[in-house]
Amino acid sequence: MSSVFESLRETSGPAVAVEVAAHQVSAASIEYRAGTPVVATHATEALPPGALVPSLTAANVHNRSAVVEALRRALERTGRPRRIGLVVPDLVAKVSFVRFEQTPSRHADLEQLVRWQVRKTAPFAVEEAQVSFVPGLRASDGQEFVVSLARRAVVEEYESICAEAGAHAGIVDLATFNVINAVLASTPPASMPGGEADWLLVNVAPDYASIAILRGTHLIFFRNRVAAGGEEDEGTLPDLVHQAAMYYEDRLSGGGFARVFLTGAHGAGPRHALDAEQVRRSLQERLGTVVESVDPRYAAALTDRIAAGPGLLDTLTPLIGLLLRGRDAA
Repeated sequence: MSSVFESLRETSGPAVAVEVAAHQVSAASIEYRAGTPVVATHATEALPPGALVPSLTAANVHNRSAVVEALRRALERTGRPRRIGLVVPDLVAKVSFVRFEQTPSRHADLEQLVRWQVRKTAPFAVEEAQVSFVPGLRASDGQEFVVSLARRAVVEEYESICAEAGAHAGIVDLATFNVINAVLASTPPASMPGGEADWLLVNVAPDYASIAILRGTHLIFFRNRVAAGGEEDEGTLPDLVHQAAMYYEDRLSGGGFARVFLTGAHGAGPRHALDAEQVRRSLQERLGTVVESVDPRYAAALTDRIAAGPGLLDTLTPLIGLLLRGRDAA
């Protein structure tokens, strides 16, 4: 593995992306036609309830044979790739922000400093952690870094089921980070009102919801909430978003969102109780602005034979985001 959570457009993507979520395994590949990325193949395989339960601290895979078999079927339908990029649930990592007035020039020294900083809030010994970080905003009082911390045993658990299914996970990354990549690949911040503007993303899964706020290409806020009983109450999600918006205004010098995106509600599977349109209306009422769907077709076209319903578009979004990481929209 080249890195873990090497996110937010830091490296080129693989030819096939796979997402392992609580309710399904999905995969997609792209090819380039006249320089334009096109989704060539895709597959979705349902998982039985409880087969995989995302967790930061505990084992995630509870029915290994079911998960591996679903992976095998998805890989078979996307060309039997030997190397893949793997998208995992946000709940397997803790995302935080650290800022240093002075940044060490040597990467090893910087990594040691980051580890020392995050050990204060880590839910397990930092010696057991896989820590990755990328530069965030630079301000007058120093350089900020976005830090992702996961338990090494949990990451290895996901890598091992991929290996058993016949593929090496060369990149492992979080679902919402790759939704961000998809938005950036289709809608560069320069095209938003105000140029390098602030924008908000709400990503809904059957078992959690994540909120990300970006200033241009830089992540400045990230929070997720575990859904009670495996389902996010549609009454509490707008509350969570409202709280994030208030924090943004009070603590992050927020001047308003140029755009607000909602994704995931349609693709969350039959066990998800969310009414996507009701959630959208509730968010619009709370935020006082239009809430858009993330449409990955602006980043990668679909072939004529692929029928693109809202559920499929939600499923494809993080996969396309990983496949196009590092590639800006034209």
